[in-house]
Amino acid sequence: MAEAGWDDLQLFWEVAREGGLSGAAARTGISAPTIGRRMLALERTLGRTLFRRSKSGYELAHDGQVLLERVRAMRAVAEGITTWHQDAFSLPIVAIAADKWVGRLLASQIAEIRGAGDSYRICCNSVSVGFDLTFRSADVAILPECPTSGNLAALRSVTMRYAIYRSAAAAVPAEARWISMGTDAVLAAADRWVFENHEPNIMMWTGDRVLLPELIAASDCQGVLPVHVGDADPRLARQGEVLESLDHSLWIVAHDDDRHRDEVRTVIDRLAAFLKRHKAAFWGA
Repeated sequence: MAEAGWDDLQLFWEVAREGGLSGAAARTGISAPTIGRRMLALERTLGRTLFRRSKSGYELAHDGQVLLERVRAMRAVAEGITTWHQDAFSLPIVAIAADKWVGRLLASQIAEIRGAGDSYRICCNSVSVGFDLTFRSADVAILPECPTSGNLAALRSVTMRYAIYRSAAAAVPAEARWISMGTDAVLAAADRWVFENHEPNIMMWTGDRVLLPELIAASDCQGVLPVHVGDADPRLARQGEVLESLDHSLWIVAHDDDRHRDEVRTVIDRLAAFLKRHKAAFWGA
């Protein structure tokens, strides 16, 4: 069974309100003959007589009065939706994701990614185990590996390096004690390094990257950190050279369909420039 379209019901509203075709035509910009044909079609669709037509105009029939009240209620709902929509944020959103080590640096200088005059909003999230950009977990992500599947575009950025750190204030124990990332929180090879190489001497572990440097600084245990994190923390002292086997690139990744959106393109370009400006810190110079 055919249903009445909202456009025709809106036109019916105008005819009923104006009491004829000419007034409705003046309000809508649709010709009177066209409106007349559409009202006839609406009556056939509904199977009801809506108007009593005369030389003086269109007077509502009983079923027309009933329909008018229903359209009035529909318009009230539609106007509520319009108001609700207008009250919502109108600026587009760009969701950015990065691991907590990169994310903390990014958050501390987020003005480099979105300035006061930019016409988009930023949502910042952390990459965790199971993160999958193909399911729109973010618009743009900074990842330790280049994705091999999904409709994604990837841009290679700076090299991230790691080293061993211990508390600068703690006495050096006779036998090294270690703190590790938990095996259920592994995002990169560096997260497994302590477990794979010093498991018998692990005294503590954590699943939160933010806690790892805090625990190292407050204990007699040493652990592996990105050099941009460890070197910047005055409470920590680097032990030896960087662990070159853990070097990896950072990749700026976005959906291939979305990367041409103006706001996404801007964020990608600014992330690339941001990482490049901090290249020496990531390298450990």
